[in-house]
Amino acid sequence: MGTKHGGTVIIKPISEVATYKKNLIPANIPDTYALKPMFANIASEENIRRGVIAFKDFLHLFFDRLTEEGHLYAKPPKKPASIADYPFLHNITNLLVDIGYYSKLSESGDSLLITELPSCAAPKPKIPASTKAECLRFLTFCGFAFTDSEVSYPSNPILLTGLKALSVADMELRTTRRYWNDNNLLRCDYRLMKAESSDMLDVLKDLIHPLPEKLQEFAVRLHQRYTNMGMTCVLTIRGNVSLSYAKSTQDIYSKRVWEFSYSLKDGYCLYVRAKKTKKYADVIEKFPSYLQEKIANGYGCDRKRGEPCQYSCQGICLPLDDSILEVAKDIEIWLDSEI
Repeated sequence: MGTKHGGTVIIKPISEVATYKKNLIPANIPDTYALKPMFANIASEENIRRGVIAFKDFLHLFFDRLTEEGHLYAKPPKKPASIADYPFLHNITNLLVDIGYYSKLSESGDSLLITELPSCAAPKPKIPASTKAECLRFLTFCGFAFTDSEVSYPSNPILLTGLKALSVADMELRTTRRYWNDNNLLRCDYRLMKAESSDMLDVLKDLIHPLPEKLQEFAVRLHQRYTNMGMTCVLTIRGNVSLSYAKSTQDIYSKRVWEFSYSLKDGYCLYVRAKKTKKYADVIEKFPSYLQEKIANGYGCDRKRGEPCQYSCQGICLPLDDSILEVAKDIEIWLDSEI
């Protein structure tokens, strides 16, 4: 799902992009969690939590409508930079953030009063008038109602409180730059608002919730095994969404040992960046031939081999499907040997 590094980009249908993004919505958002004090001036904690759940429900509708009718709205550019390069998605999420962040919640909470929309402002709007109109039509299709100075969501008004709080979190609390393919709002990232840090096991469970139960159990078992050994687990978003594991937070990017990854290109995978295989060659000899071949092929930069970038530098790729369950114990032995 990342940026092109060589070769021709073949863009995925908008229906596939919608399904991918829908899977990133948290499966279960808790009814109770403490919020950072900065949200106290928006609404009560209870109403914000209810609003976030309402917004999560809206996102499911949003992506379902995008799957069904998105081809009428979302058109790829002539020279797409990635397999998910739909400017419509970028524009509509920026518009939603503008609405949530810059508008004022009415006293009743039933509408947002528009004060400004910087992405649409002259003289050089990021979202041109014609594009804005198209975005508003699609949001209307998904249940929003607009007047010249007011936004409402008649079927479930508490959603507006959730939109307001999530937009503030996206604008003020995210620790990385917002890229076109990474918007906290579309992932309903309520964790940014929490007063306490999130349990990474819960983050993992949200990431893998669409997988069959046995594959989820495998992933949870690996996570618990190695975090219990003292490894650090960090959520990273670099086009794909990954949970990376390393000996320390400082090692996550350059020295991570392995990661669970979900991408539009490859789906759910386990990547292992094995660097010490020569030291335990005798252990590898006991693995099934499938796993031996994977390890023998190694990983590295495609461009150094004269090929278009396929992100092979991520590590040795093992799809998270039934085949990985057949070598589950061997993978534990492999990772034990590597760390």
